Parts: sequence; structure tokens; C-alpha cells
Amino acid sequence: MCSGRVDLEFVLRAFSNGQDGVLIGGCRLNECNYATHGNYDALANTYICKNILERIGLNPARLSIEFMSGGEGNRLAEVINGFTARIKELGPLGEAEGTEKSAIKRALDSARRLIPYLRLVEREKLRVPVRSEEAYREFFASQEVNRLFDELVGDNLAISRIVSLLGEQPFSTGEISERLGLSPSEVARHMRSSSRHGLVRYDMDSNCYTLALGPA
Repeated sequence: MCSGRVDLEFVLRAFSNGQDGVLIGGCRLNECNYATHGNYDALANTYICKNILERIGLNPARLSIEFMSGGEGNRLAEVINGFTARIKELGPLGEAEGTEKSAIKRALDSARRLIPYLRLVEREKLRVPVRSEEAYREFFASQEVNRLFDELVGDNLAISRIVSLLGEQPFSTGEISERLGLSPSEVARHMRSSSRHGLVRYDMDSNCYTLALGPA
């Protein structure tokens, strides 16, 4: 199967199901058997997913992509052994990050709900003009792409996480801030936006925010 078919959904679902690390293997760049060069799509998805993992408090080193030919059996073994050793050093998912498993799953599931939107953003805003490993690395490390991610993805991801949290029970601004690692001002801004869109409401009796329609 072409590595370009490894969708963001597959990677995030693997982590949501409790996998400690994900390794994507693809054929060498510029040696793809398909005209689409899907391994570049896999590389872009890896950079995007690493950015998401970091935003929800997971170590992006838990995800890796490697390119090699079908005849490089020794290299494949080295890559797998090296990645396995790295994941063992990091420890179980959430342990190094100091995050409870339930919070990790909630954050990952919140990100998964944005995947259709993320595909649209990648297609329209995050396409690299030159196909080379260096060009992709520089593009996704650039300040402009980080700004675009903040603008197009960061706020939507934060709101999705807040809505998911409020699906459990009402929380105050301070409690949301503490649980999700967001500043109180960020939470307040997202609450104003979510209230305007009818997603959440403020309960005066409990001084907490709750879902507008109650828990799902």
C-alpha cells in the first residue's frame, strides 16, 4: 500500500487506542512507483500530525516516518529497532507527558473530529511548492506555517477540546484552563466564540460553562 494512503485518522486513532508510538514506512522520496508521489503526502501528514500532538501535550517524537527501498532489509531492521528503543525510553503514552490516559484519549478524539477540516486546510493552505525533503522540512518549520496553524487549526482544536471536556460535566474558566493547559484569557476568548455559535452557555447558578444542549 502506498504510504500516501496513511491518513491522519489512522495515526490519531492508533494513539487514541493506546499505542505508545507510530512508525510510518514509505518508499524513497522521488522513487515512488506512482505518479502521485504519495510518500510526500505522507511526509506532509506526519508534520501536521506532529504539530497536533504537540498542541495537545504529547511528545511528537512518538511519531516518525522513514523512507527506504524494498531491498533495504537491514535498514528496515535498524529503523524498527531504533524507533522501538526511543519509544521504550519515552515510556507509555502520557507517562512522560504527565497526562492521564482519559485526558489523552479525549484530546485525541477531539483532534480526530477535525480531520475533514484538516484535510481541507492541507489541500488549500499547506501544500509545499517544491517536492524535496528539505523543502518540506523548511516549510513546516517556518513562522508563516506556524502562524497559519495557529489561525486555522489552533483555535478550532482548542474549542473542540473544550466542548469535549464540557460533555463530561460543567466547568469554570479556571478549571478548563487547568485541565487543558490553556491560559484563562484563551479559554475566555473561546467561550465567547462558542457561546455566539450556540455550542456552550454560562450557568449563573454554578458559575460554570456547560454545553448549550447538555452532555451528549
